[in-house]
Amino acid sequence: GPAGRVWRAPIPGLAALDADLQPLRSQLGVSAKLRPVIARHVDQVDVVHVYTHNAGLLSTKILAGIPTVVSLDTTNALNAYRIPYRSPGPGTPFTVRLTKPIEKRVYDSADLIVANSEWSKRSLREDYGISASKIRAFPFGITPPPVLPRRPPGSSIRIGFLGRQFVRKGGSVLVDAFLSLGAQNATLVLISPDPLAAEAAAAHDRIEVIDDLSPGDDRLWELLAGLHIFAFPSSIDQAPNAVLEAMAAGLPVVGANVAAVPEMIDHGGTGLLVPPEDSLALAAALQELIKDPERAAQMGCWGAERFAANYTAAVGADRLIAVLREAVDLHGRRAS
Repeated sequence: GPAGRVWRAPIPGLAALDADLQPLRSQLGVSAKLRPVIARHVDQVDVVHVYTHNAGLLSTKILAGIPTVVSLDTTNALNAYRIPYRSPGPGTPFTVRLTKPIEKRVYDSADLIVANSEWSKRSLREDYGISASKIRAFPFGITPPPVLPRRPPGSSIRIGFLGRQFVRKGGSVLVDAFLSLGAQNATLVLISPDPLAAEAAAAHDRIEVIDDLSPGDDRLWELLAGLHIFAFPSSIDQAPNAVLEAMAAGLPVVGANVAAVPEMIDHGGTGLLVPPEDSLALAAALQELIKDPERAAQMGCWGAERFAANYTAAVGADRLIAVLREAVDLHGRRAS
């Protein structure tokens, strides 16, 4: 309602400094709504799964009394510097210091914690002092279509990019890298609604733009099937689904060596990692794959195998169910 929107709204002036606590206020608002729901159903369940940790900020006393598993993509200590809709500022360190003890109470109330990556697991240990014995780390995964479109034959190399926020996802760096190659047999396909992507396509005949793809649109898989290389040089994404989607589609992936991306891309095996914001290194990686399409195709095949073994939602669900059962057992032993 209106009151909630006011509560969550950025504060002019302070927001530019990242000192208005807008993310925390928003998280507390969601947690306040969920607290009575959790309290109402707590006696009807064997175990509670809280995703993400922010949902349980105001329910820690309830959660401590029942078997609980808290799952998270990333900690707030990491996310404060990578929130897609706002940039860090002078107030960010203060915000992190203020929110840490509030967030830690959720972790302390849980029997077990599931981190989406080893990168997030390290933050739980180093930033919050959580014991490694309490943390299970595995990717949650995604669900691709049961039958993926076939890649059509063609001599021209098509390099794809996917991102709603063009600059923050590395789109501008990618355009610079691509244009520096001067590769006449390659086309860059920008899947983005950002006007900057359309501007790049209008200015260069070897760049195409697709600006009408919405989240969850099944056309994504047809578009990925029309590519030969996927480039995602984002420096703010932590464990991007875009990388998983490309792997599932059998594409070699060139990504920035940041956050959990090195856990996803096997450098030299399923793709290539480059330093963030480095158009020269990105261009060299793209050139390496353009010059050796057979190797690029083999990387894509290995990536699809790696995805099927580790990154499907079905695999993640099986692992989560095992952790939920483990939490029930642990809680029962502590209570007795």
